[in-house]
Amino acid sequence: MFDTLKKSVAISAINYIPKNSIIGIGSGSTVNFFIKELSFISHSIQGAVPSSSVSEALLKKFNIPIVDLNTLTSLDIYIDSADQINYSMEMIKGGGGALTREKIIASVSKTFLCIVDQSKYVKKFDNFPVPVEVIPISLNSVSREVVKLGGIPEYRKNFITDNGNYIIDMHNLCINNSVFLEKHINNIPGVVSVGLFCIRKADLLLVSYVNKVDKISL
Repeated sequence: MFDTLKKSVAISAINYIPKNSIIGIGSGSTVNFFIKELSFISHSIQGAVPSSSVSEALLKKFNIPIVDLNTLTSLDIYIDSADQINYSMEMIKGGGGALTREKIIASVSKTFLCIVDQSKYVKKFDNFPVPVEVIPISLNSVSREVVKLGGIPEYRKNFITDNGNYIIDMHNLCINNSVFLEKHINNIPGVVSVGLFCIRKADLLLVSYVNKVDKISL
């Protein structure tokens, strides 16, 4: 069922792509459906900035031009999914490990369009682990800081990010003041980025249900 919901929200997202634009592309299974749908209208865009090597490979497979973010000053729109998104449009992202590049591309995009199936849309974050990308030498020191925050750190074994770093999944975190927590974790020495997207939230959300796709905006 969820593949059907992911495909339906991906199809709906195509309607929000500006013509002749360069767009940011996220990562994950829902985004993979979106890239396939994007291939049908690829003639109407200039290209895409991918957030992961997996997304880049899929874009190349469908002959969608890849654009280097360093050649641009901004993007009209960034399309990505989320592990969870709450009613305030804050997100937990990074289940696939691409959180840092996703956060960079989102930061330079005028509009962040989040596309999810109904299971990802929650009233408040439901004890989902928060990923943190860390420089390898800081694995243990960052883990100790996570414990001080009340979290339980879990090293994601046999996984290296596209940036050559490690991922710690932080379980059992209390996320009441989400913006403060995002800033605090980002300031821990050795942290590259945390998978809390609460400072740069989604601007527009599409949520797929069995019989419809809802549009929600800030």
